[in-house]
Amino acid sequence: MRNIGEVIARNRRRKKLSQKELAKLLGEYDIAIKNAGISAWEKGNSTPNAEALLVLCKILEIYDIYTEFIGENPLDPFIELNEEGIQKVLDYIDLLEKSGDYKKLPEGVIPMPVRYMKVALTRASAGTGNFLDEENFEVMEIREPVPDKADFGVYIAGDSMEPRFHDGELVWIEQRENLESGDIGLFFFDDMTYIKKYVSNKLGTFLVSLNAKYKPIKIDEFSTFRIFGKLAER
Repeated sequence: MRNIGEVIARNRRRKKLSQKELAKLLGEYDIAIKNAGISAWEKGNSTPNAEALLVLCKILEIYDIYTEFIGENPLDPFIELNEEGIQKVLDYIDLLEKSGDYKKLPEGVIPMPVRYMKVALTRASAGTGNFLDEENFEVMEIREPVPDKADFGVYIAGDSMEPRFHDGELVWIEQRENLESGDIGLFFFDDMTYIKKYVSNKLGTFLVSLNAKYKPIKIDEFSTFRIFGKLAER
């Protein structure tokens, strides 16, 4: 085991800190000590308790406590690397951290898997009869939950489906040609594409907005009408 005081002194000098400055930094962690106490540690006249030692390691950036205070760490992943190799590993770690893709999550947080989904380039209420053509979509990386049955996503335009859905919101559609009355779906009607509630009863077939200020749209025999799909629920 190495001399604790010598390790503290060497790393303090490496950080270009005076004993007074180190004592002040320790005070910020509620470790009350004066520069004379730091001097006593370094001379071996006293030793820091476990809490103070851990805070010292934090301040002095001593990351491998075993190596610094005991000796060669048999579990050190850098043990076979020279200085250049160690620096390359540290540089790579820095790249991984900056990417954000490998950030450690808080305990209890379950990471969401990435899914690649087709998302329509044209918003609902501004579409065409060719809405489902491949050129109308781009594949996007989605990190939020996506319903299992979803085939593609589309952005809502306008406020006709408020309060449940809002302008600019991305919703997911299960591609299908038939719906039951009461289903919310994506439709083509007379040169426009809509997200609406599908209602079919003895009065006829209607596309109904959730926002009461919009009147139902009646589908008649002269309408150009097509069902693109059903709202995919989570």
